[in-house]
Amino acid sequence: MAHAFHSIELKNGSRVRGEIVLERPDAIYVDLGFNLLTVPSDAVVTIESSEAGGAPDVRNPADRGQETLYELSSGRGSQTIRDWIDELGEAVALVQTPTGLGSGFVIHKDGYVITNDHVIAGENRISITIFEDGENELSKVTYDNARIVATSAELDLALLKIETEAETRSFKTVPLAAAGGGLREGQTVFAIGSPMGLDRTVSEGIISVANRVINGRLYLQTTTQINPGNSGGPLFNLKGEVVGVNNMKIAAVGAEGLGFSISADTLRSFIDNRDAYAFDPRNPNAGFRYLSPPKTK
Repeated sequence: MAHAFHSIELKNGSRVRGEIVLERPDAIYVDLGFNLLTVPSDAVVTIESSEAGGAPDVRNPADRGQETLYELSSGRGSQTIRDWIDELGEAVALVQTPTGLGSGFVIHKDGYVITNDHVIAGENRISITIFEDGENELSKVTYDNARIVATSAELDLALLKIETEAETRSFKTVPLAAAGGGLREGQTVFAIGSPMGLDRTVSEGIISVANRVINGRLYLQTTTQINPGNSGGPLFNLKGEVVGVNNMKIAAVGAEGLGFSISADTLRSFIDNRDAYAFDPRNPNAGFRYLSPPKTK
């Protein structure tokens, strides 16, 4: 019996050649002839298989039933920030809870939204406002029934789902930067969000450091202004790709231009492994706040 050999293209540009002996939703196992290699499914671009004398068969991991909630852009050219605002603005959201507000962005047309965990932590009533461009005016559409799909206090990321009665409702989305993102110091980036509740605010800056470790976490350091309310919003490059999730700033006397964002690499891993971070409202450690029972005399 002829064996099928596979050529696996990875997102970082590398290729792995061998025989796939087992496929699972989260990984594939490749026999290299002398060792068995585990390849994460989210690192695979295409798989080409062939037998002796046979024609190659090219597959995409999505064809194996793996659903991804985000889009990776390809072939997008650079534009000015002004040109990107109109195209990206409708996918940037205002996220509100009874105790505060932040920003977010839509990654899937069905209404999946990314924000920071600290924006929604401890709350079960979450509303999301989308700013839609009409022919002659801008309208604010607020959805009061947002569900927490997954959340991680350690990564400070949360995945929300806008629940709508209209099943055909399709939201505008923004793409994520591919692995690595090609970020370099001095590269122009910009943020869209709602600092201090001032919606659709745009701020521009550069990447100061592409890999900054703070308290064991890896961040993008940027001069882009990040203020309260920007948390959870997108940091874009000039290709209109999300390269980071705005997270925090250093506020101190004499400190300026010290903003930090969670990298798109961390975000993709969080989304791809969302089952591991699935939110369970029945779990007392899930973050809900409960009112204390009334005291009796």
